[in-house]
Amino acid sequence: MTQNWERRPEGGTRFMVALIRAIARYAGRGVSRLLLYPITLYFLVVRGPERRASRAYLSRVFGRPATLMECARHVHCFSSTILDRVFLLSGQLRRFDIRVSGVEDVHTLMDQGRGVLLFGSHLGSFESLRVLSLERPDVTLRVVMDRDQNAVVTQMLEALSPEIARTVIDASQGGTGITLAISEATQANQLVGLLVDRAKGAEPRTAVPFLGQLADFPSAPWLIAAALKVPVVLAFGLYRGGKRYDLHFESFEVPQEMPRSRRRAMLVELQARYAQRLEQHVRSAPYNWFNFYDFWNSDATDSTPAPMAGGEPAGNGVQPRSGGTAA
Repeated sequence: MTQNWERRPEGGTRFMVALIRAIARYAGRGVSRLLLYPITLYFLVVRGPERRASRAYLSRVFGRPATLMECARHVHCFSSTILDRVFLLSGQLRRFDIRVSGVEDVHTLMDQGRGVLLFGSHLGSFESLRVLSLERPDVTLRVVMDRDQNAVVTQMLEALSPEIARTVIDASQGGTGITLAISEATQANQLVGLLVDRAKGAEPRTAVPFLGQLADFPSAPWLIAAALKVPVVLAFGLYRGGKRYDLHFESFEVPQEMPRSRRRAMLVELQARYAQRLEQHVRSAPYNWFNFYDFWNSDATDSTPAPMAGGEPAGNGVQPRSGGTAA
């Protein structure tokens, strides 16, 4: 499986997603969670590439061959967070047990009026980070995402919250347009969220150690942060089962100058530090890893699975302009 994950179709139909949404909204979370079991079975039986990717990843984390039941738990965890997006995007944040640590760093930076880049990943639920709006209703969270990827679920979720849909920064536009949009948002003291663990297409990337092997991570978000001189906070929304989510925020130092002669070495050091932080959280919540493809590109066949229906924004598609600069 290669890393060309965007080639695969979504793992779900418009009707299925609409049905789940309707049941969730009108029957409640308890009833709708019963649907997660047949959905989990469907992906285990029908979506072979995703099942194999899950088993390979879990085997890497556990240091032994993963069982089919562990793969089922992995898919069920993913499905649970997707279902919860219906409620989180509908503003029903208080129905969840959300425990937050490190948010003081975010508040301090916002009080300085500089804006903040929230760097997330396909680990857990990025939507759970919207709990920030409960404490800081004055702050706008804008997310960089590719509207064309996972279009069925994107349209469904946008229907739940047109207000949130209007805050999205579309990653399908060119790299210069994305950088300008991020710059304008941070100058307005807004939070801008990007998922920085998945490179798309020809996007520049850096190979650094992650879970025992080199893995490619996109370089552009870090170049943008350096070029715009905007503070970066790492954000992790980990699903712990039931109604509980653990949110972790931590400031992350990014050099504000990256001379071309040293840029490659600085990116390797910077992204290796990030991979270490990501790995720590992955190991604390292994079933929250939602990259259902061969993240380490360990073979050369082209049977790449796509993000399953409802996945978080599937790669930001953020690319700096030619020449490797971010602005």
